[in-house]
Amino acid sequence: MEILKYFYDFLPAAGMTLQVTAAGIIIGMALGLIFALMRLSKFKFLSYPAKFYIWLIRGTPLLLQLLFIYFGLVGIIKLDQIPSAFIALGIHNGAYIAEIFRGAIQSVDRGQREAGKSLGMTNWMIMRRIILPQALKRSIPPLSNQFIIALKDSSLASAIAVPELLLLARQYGSATYRLMDFLAIAAVYYLTMTTILTAIANLIEKKLNISDYRE
Repeated sequence: MEILKYFYDFLPAAGMTLQVTAAGIIIGMALGLIFALMRLSKFKFLSYPAKFYIWLIRGTPLLLQLLFIYFGLVGIIKLDQIPSAFIALGIHNGAYIAEIFRGAIQSVDRGQREAGKSLGMTNWMIMRRIILPQALKRSIPPLSNQFIIALKDSSLASAIAVPELLLLARQYGSATYRLMDFLAIAAVYYLTMTTILTAIANLIEKKLNISDYRE
């Protein structure tokens, strides 16, 4: 088929999609952990801003956040499309990952905190050495789902002309009047990447289950 000759033209766009996704996940993981700990803090000056951040981001569409960051900040600082996409996706993922981490931390038995205190450990030592390692392991399944969502959400970066898969498909479709063909190519790339990511996540979960069994 003639359309197949365009398949390899989408490789750079697929690479950009992966870059945007990876940046969004890395920034989101960092923000998620910080705001999860703030959300769980007994100090209101820490917990209230975290609650507001999570409420605001989860209550508004990613596309709106993306446009707001790109067009809203352009008058303050010079920010190109790609850094804007990194920041927007990172902030967006951070709110959801914060709730994932919060739930995982709260799921750890309180008896382990008490055991740490009986050994003379500080609250931070208990969190860092006992609670967080277990919470991170328990958060793997929901985090895997969030990473797949982040990969698909990266397509919204086309709204600010980030050269990722969806934008390229629309450009080729407009030029050739064969939009559905190029959208199909983009769909194949997305399906391939999400399948690989799902397989990696399942492998990690399996290894963690084996580790838990041996313990």
